[in-house]
Amino acid sequence: MRILLVEDDHMLGAATREALRDATHAVDWVLDGASALSAAQGGEYEVVLLDLGLPKRDGLSVLQALRQAGSTLPVLILTARDAVEDRIRGLDLGADDYLVKPFESGELLARIRAVARRRGGQAQPVLSNGVLELDPVTREVRFQGQTQRLTAREYALLHALLLRPGAILSRSELEDRIYGWNEEVESNAVEFLIHSLRKKLAPEVIKNVRGVGWMAPRETAPGAGHRP
Repeated sequence: MRILLVEDDHMLGAATREALRDATHAVDWVLDGASALSAAQGGEYEVVLLDLGLPKRDGLSVLQALRQAGSTLPVLILTARDAVEDRIRGLDLGADDYLVKPFESGELLARIRAVARRRGGQAQPVLSNGVLELDPVTREVRFQGQTQRLTAREYALLHALLLRPGAILSRSELEDRIYGWNEEVESNAVEFLIHSLRKKLAPEVIKNVRGVGWMAPRETAPGAGHRP
């Protein structure tokens, strides 16, 4: 998934970005509140990781501005402020979760998965469209009783599709979930990954809607179709 990281501490920001990339996420990192608000309003993100003590504009001010503008973008606050009053204020202003520094990367990743599931209307930790089951912890997909290991980008693409089964995602939307800023977008990367996933699973698990994009159909019958 694509994540906006807002952190002005260079060492912590760099370490967090690498942990997120290692977990197959596309990450855009900004260092101040003004840039955070601009990026969040102009980009397609699944989650914002928001520090509070930011230059130019405080994190709570950024959160408040997003919610006043009608944004439902999930926001996970990352901060050294551990007072109960600070947590209450952040949650009351519209934060989806709150994690106090220092934190373990494993806990951060688990909280990101939980926030993303809630946004996609998924209550269970395993994502499914009724046929495919994708485990975000092991990054394995189960289909027709068989479990397959996926590459980082195969997983990222399938995760994007299974967050909203039946929803069509365009090439640019899928690229946004695979690549972060300053990462070179490989030519025909989406088509290559879809071909690879279909080869590992079955042609019908990802449907092409000609001229629009791709989707993971809801409750597709295995073996019942052919590649569009």
